[in-house]
Amino acid sequence: MGGRRLLRQDGTAARTKHNMANKQGKKYVAAAKLIEARLYSLAEAVPLVKKIKFSKFDETLEVHMRLGVDPKHADQMVRGTVVLPHGLGKTKRILVIASGDKLREAQEAGADFVGGEELVNKIMTEQWLDYDAVIATPDMMRSVGKLGKVLGPRGLMPNPKTGTVTTDVKQAIEETKAGKVEFRVDKTGVIHAPLGKVSFSDEKLVDNASTLMQAVIKAKPAAAKGKYVRSVTLCSTMSPGVPLDVTEMNAVKAQA
Repeated sequence: MGGRRLLRQDGTAARTKHNMANKQGKKYVAAAKLIEARLYSLAEAVPLVKKIKFSKFDETLEVHMRLGVDPKHADQMVRGTVVLPHGLGKTKRILVIASGDKLREAQEAGADFVGGEELVNKIMTEQWLDYDAVIATPDMMRSVGKLGKVLGPRGLMPNPKTGTVTTDVKQAIEETKAGKVEFRVDKTGVIHAPLGKVSFSDEKLVDNASTLMQAVIKAKPAAAKGKYVRSVTLCSTMSPGVPLDVTEMNAVKAQA
């Protein structure tokens, strides 16, 4: 998608992206022409993304952060979770794999699908993926571990680092429903994350974006050297990207 094309901090890639936009539809090209060849503040970028949106459905605002890390090295992996203050504007279908009293706890907390070994078998045999988040209790991970090839590529595999392998099932469900977002750097050193619906107010989207970016900045690995936040692009699901000025983001980390 065009929105995933990142721009360099010096802004030089802006013209390249506009050239690439020529291969897109007329509406995309028209939207791209409204983006100046410069870097924007977050407060400027949010209303601009909303202005250039051209599809009829309520798109999701996305952030794409290129980091100065090498994910091939375990000590430079960047991942974590953050609860966005205004949520994502969508209801997540939650699957809980547990046993004993935790099954009832999950049901009472509002999980959409609750079960044990039978759900593990259903996922394995049917490749069942009709849910948006998976939470598991530690005692079930021996069985859930078999689902790595199915859940892993889709970012659904429970992990204690993201709070999805836990005995506190109720809290995990509540956080997920409240808009908890998991971020993880991909193999190219980029983090892709949703920030809410474009129909949200500018203030809510700015708050959500700031919260997520601050979480990524705080998650900087000790082994990462040099400039941490290389570039950040804001876009909606279908729109071209708007490049952000990352000067302050790197300054904040330097002072921390």
